[in-house]
Amino acid sequence: MKILVLNGSPKREKSDTMHITRAFLDGMKESAPQEIRTVDIIDKHIEYCTGCFSCKRNGVKCIHNDDMKVLLDSFTESDLVLFSFPLYAYGMPAPLKAFIDRTMPLSTLAMKKQGDRYVHIRQTDISKQRFMMICGCGFPNSKQNFEPAVMQFRLMFPSSNTIITIPESPMFNAPEAAEVTIPRLELVKQAGIQYAENGMIDDDLFAKICSPMIPEDIYADICNREQ
Repeated sequence: MKILVLNGSPKREKSDTMHITRAFLDGMKESAPQEIRTVDIIDKHIEYCTGCFSCKRNGVKCIHNDDMKVLLDSFTESDLVLFSFPLYAYGMPAPLKAFIDRTMPLSTLAMKKQGDRYVHIRQTDISKQRFMMICGCGFPNSKQNFEPAVMQFRLMFPSSNTIITIPESPMFNAPEAAEVTIPRLELVKQAGIQYAENGMIDDDLFAKICSPMIPEDIYADICNREQ
C-alpha cells in the first residue's frame, strides 16, 4: 500500500502524536510491506488560500507557486493518506489547516446533493482512497474535546475515514510513563495490523486505544504540579 503521512505537528518527529502514528504504521508493516512517505508540513511552503477559486474553474492552476502542487500529486497518488496531528484549539495546527484549505483544486465550483447535504463535484476522483486521522491532545478527557476536529475530518472525507483520538498524549514523550505508554502503543500496533489486513479496527480495540492511560484526575494533578 502506498501511504502518505502528513505530520501536522510543529515538533516534527518529536511530536507526541507521531509516537502513536509510528506504532500504527509498524503494525501495518508487520502485516505486509508498505510504501510510506512522511511529510513534515511545517517545513513546506504552503501559502494561504485566498478564495479566488481559480483552481475550481476549468482546471486552471492555483495562483500560488509553492509546494502544494507536488504535495497534491502525492496526495492523489496515495492509497492511504494519514493525517497525524496534535489538537490545537480543538482543531488542526495552522500549517496543516493551510494544507487542507489548499485542497480546493480537487473539486469544482459545481455542487450536487449527497445525502442530506450539498458537496462540490470532484475534479479528481478520491473515492477509492482511504483517509485516516490520528490525533493526540494534552487534556485527560476525550469528550468535549476532539469533536470539532473529528466532524471536520468526516465531512472532508466522508467515503472512507478512520479516526483515532488519544488523550494524555504528552505521556508518550515522557520516559517515566513507559509503564503505561508501551502497552498502549502495543494496542495501536495491533490496530495497524488489523487495518492492513481488513481495512478496519475492532470496536473493542478502538475503545481501549482511545481511553485515558491513567485516571483523568491523577493526570491533571501531575500536569498541574509541573507548571
